[in-house]
Amino acid sequence: MAELVIFFEQIYRILFLLIPVLVSVAMIVWLDRRVWAFVQKRRGPNVVGPFGLFQTLADALKYIFKEIIIPASSNKVIFILAPIVTMTLALIAWAVIPFSETFVLADINVGILYLFAVSSLGVYGIIMGGWASNSKYPFLGAIRSAAQMVSYEVSIGVIIINVLLCVGSLNLSDIVLAQKDLWFVIPLFPMFIIFFISALAETNRPPFDLPEAEAELVAGYQTEYSGMMYAMFWLGEYANILLMCAIGSILFLGGWLSPIDLFPLNVIPAPIWLILKILFLFILFALIKAIVPRYRYDQLMKLGWKIFLPFSLIYVVLTASFLMYFDLLPGN
Repeated sequence: MAELVIFFEQIYRILFLLIPVLVSVAMIVWLDRRVWAFVQKRRGPNVVGPFGLFQTLADALKYIFKEIIIPASSNKVIFILAPIVTMTLALIAWAVIPFSETFVLADINVGILYLFAVSSLGVYGIIMGGWASNSKYPFLGAIRSAAQMVSYEVSIGVIIINVLLCVGSLNLSDIVLAQKDLWFVIPLFPMFIIFFISALAETNRPPFDLPEAEAELVAGYQTEYSGMMYAMFWLGEYANILLMCAIGSILFLGGWLSPIDLFPLNVIPAPIWLILKILFLFILFALIKAIVPRYRYDQLMKLGWKIFLPFSLIYVVLTASFLMYFDLLPGN
């Protein structure tokens, strides 16, 4: 009986996290489109519901009732599995994100490694979808995505080492608590900028949206998908974007910590601070899409391997040297 109670308690906690994430994905699509409209001096979604807030719901209903077409020459099992894998991996990563000191689904000691492992697996859904479609455009998009995501994951891994050197722990809650006196965005500002740009590439966002570049590849790895299967790719992509914003907030912007310790700000619950920081980073994501033109593929690879990776490695050496010289390494 006790095991059953624990089981249902865990299910409740999972749903308590999962449902707000899915609702947030719907809302940030609306916000994304409104930001582009603002930059381009047009209205954006404004018809369905007040201020167009229900536009994403209307789009979701459209996808639900659209016919799912599976190409006759495709590998049908893998073709169907690809969007499921993409969306599942995007959602399970949220299990270790701490919204406050007490509210985290799985407070594991290797939380940052868990996130890194799950985000690395995300490329498999895209490769599966591109290859199983048995079509040239999706296959080219999948190849691009594999090279792009692997390239920028290397830079992100090296950037995270800078943070871990300052904290001495792989636990995400410990990383947040280590920023009580000083957010890491200040001493590690160049790493924050590289992390943000690498996150754009990792999530296939403009100006690095080469795996789904409509100018050359129609819709890239998603070309042969329709109906709800296309929507699952889309949900996975936006859930990943939110996840990268959450990771950036935790690693560099103090997570749930308030920016200043004035009394009126302390009455705001800790999770709200994290949500506000995620929204701030997401608005930057949306602005980049509206402002910056797409990179060429060779420029993308050069930026990752010849600029970001060497600079990140040099910064790791500088960070470690500084901490050792001033005897600031955690545990000393």
